[in-house]
Amino acid sequence: MTRTELHSGAFPIRPNAEAAPASGIVEISAYARQREDVLPFWVGEGNLPTPAFIMEAAQKSLADGETFYTYQDGLPSLREGIAQYLARVYGREVDPSRICVTSSGMHALQLATTLTSGPGDEVIVPVPAWPNFMGALTISGASAREVTMRFGNQGWTLDVEDIARAITPRTKAIVINSPANPTGWTATHDELRAILALARQHGLWIIADEIYGRFYYHGDRAPSFRDIMTPEDRILFIQTFSKNWAMTGWRIGWIEAPATLAGTIMNLVQYSSSGTPVFVQRGAEAAIRHGEDLVVEQVKRARRNRDILVEAFSREPRFRVAPPPGALYLFFGVDGFEDTRQLAFDLVDRAGVGLAPGTAFGATGQGYLRLCYLRRTEDVIEAARRLSEAVKAF
Repeated sequence: MTRTELHSGAFPIRPNAEAAPASGIVEISAYARQREDVLPFWVGEGNLPTPAFIMEAAQKSLADGETFYTYQDGLPSLREGIAQYLARVYGREVDPSRICVTSSGMHALQLATTLTSGPGDEVIVPVPAWPNFMGALTISGASAREVTMRFGNQGWTLDVEDIARAITPRTKAIVINSPANPTGWTATHDELRAILALARQHGLWIIADEIYGRFYYHGDRAPSFRDIMTPEDRILFIQTFSKNWAMTGWRIGWIEAPATLAGTIMNLVQYSSSGTPVFVQRGAEAAIRHGEDLVVEQVKRARRNRDILVEAFSREPRFRVAPPPGALYLFFGVDGFEDTRQLAFDLVDRAGVGLAPGTAFGATGQGYLRLCYLRRTEDVIEAARRLSEAVKAF
């Protein structure tokens, strides 16, 4: 029995809930997860467990009895820590009243979607894109208006004029994920200025996913809307502790919004998660206050692994690859395969390597595969070898 059959007949549900797309990443991971011989590169996380100093902070919180309800917008000390971190990285003071702690980056995205769009509205999303953008919009009743990115010798590019042409009277927001999952595309300051100008001109929100801002390979951090915005700009930043501090399983992030929306956002938190557990927040506070060395090492390792893969894949004629300027992923083309979803399954079976099929990121991802390279360097080298040999043998 399929999922659709389970939701039909005598158990009617809302169409936008039933229309929530299944994850192509989960599909491949479920297929391969139980095989011990498969090198797992399908999901967006590294292989490092959370460091001890973060876990110890959470354990101390539990030992101290911090097991009760807490602030809807997060512990004041954590919100202050986030504000100080942002000020240090981006060189601009941030008022903690703009910060609300969320139960994951996905929760932050859901809040941003709820704040900006609903049934009948459109939100512009450059594609290929993280599938959760589409999922969040579908669940809210809004629809994504896709703007296709292009792949060439310089990697993935986005034409801001395509965004301008996609704006309609129904448009409420523009999603900008930079550095981007899955492509690694990273907006320049000029591109950010042009996108912000469009948002100002048309009265649109920008949902800025800058989760991979520290994973940037042409400087200390990627260009950001923070570098060019004013307090009056309609920008919602979504963030997570998952990537920088090896905390994917902790499910904690934050949303940054104009302070006048704080009460509304706290209400939305109340009616979704009712707040993030205190012990999880204590771990996050330790991470953001004392985890800079970890972030630097994570980025260093990602850069090294990216370079290894690009060099190896450049020698394989059937691979189309360019070094991504940011994020954790190599989103590379494979010539000669009409269905890269099926290819992803075949590579599990024939190469023992688990990759996310490009179709998991929308129809424009057909012909591509995504590899998350924040893994052990030895495994990255082995994966490159196995993939090259497998493609030659097909």
